[in-house]
Parts: sequence; structure tokens; C-alpha cells
Amino acid sequence: MSTPTTGVGVGALDTVVLDCPDPRALAQFYAALLGSTVSSDEDTGEEGAWVSLEAAPGGVSLGFQRASRYEPPAWPDGPPQQLHLDVAVTDLVVAHQRVLALGARPLDPVTDPQPGDTRTFRVYADPAGHPFCLCRC
Repeated sequence: MSTPTTGVGVGALDTVVLDCPDPRALAQFYAALLGSTVSSDEDTGEEGAWVSLEAAPGGVSLGFQRASRYEPPAWPDGPPQQLHLDVAVTDLVVAHQRVLALGARPLDPVTDPQPGDTRTFRVYADPAGHPFCLCRC
């Protein structure tokens, strides 16, 4: 068993990257979802082409890399997911309607969020199929 350490690490987390078939389209989805802007667009249509969003001050950037053979994860069945994003919101009902309008699809088998609902999160897939959660904070 390893002992936890503190201090200087090897590096700092800079960017979380999502593979997808269309980096520009997925960047537009997340820019609208997160209220961000595209900071770099190097999508030439080639494998590995890249688009990224502007990070909040002190935050981590979100990048999108072209993977022509990308296959979205299956949720909740199938091989275990490898990663998902939690997006903090104050109103699940409003956020639910907004992400659907942006092109997300619900993965939850439960009904749409309603005012007064005690459940604190909902699960969706982005347009490329990556799972993400809206979490009421």
C-alpha cells in the first residue's frame, strides 16, 4: 500500500480531452453548455485534429480530438464508462430543457426533472455520446 504524499507534483492538469468524430461540433455544444468560447480550432478534418475551449481563470481546459473510429460508451450497460463530466447547475428543470435544446439526450430512465424534485442529478449523453451529469449544487 502506498503512502499519500503532498508537495510538488510532476505537472498540473491542463486539459481534459474527449475523442469524437466532429471536434468542432462537440466544442460548440460544450461552449454553449458551459458558457465558454472556442480558444483554438485546428480541426483540419484529419485524424487527431483538435479544438479546445477557453478555460476559466485557474481552471482546466476542455479539448476535443478527432477520432474517426470513435464509438460512444454504453450507459448504463455494456463496458464500464471511462470518464464523465459533472456540470454544476442551480436549477435542474431549467438546465434539463437547455441541454435538450443543445442536442443532448437523456440517459436516465426516470422522468424529466420537476420543481420540488429531491433528486440532485440527471445523466445525459452529449451529441457524440459521451455521458455527462447535471448536478444541482
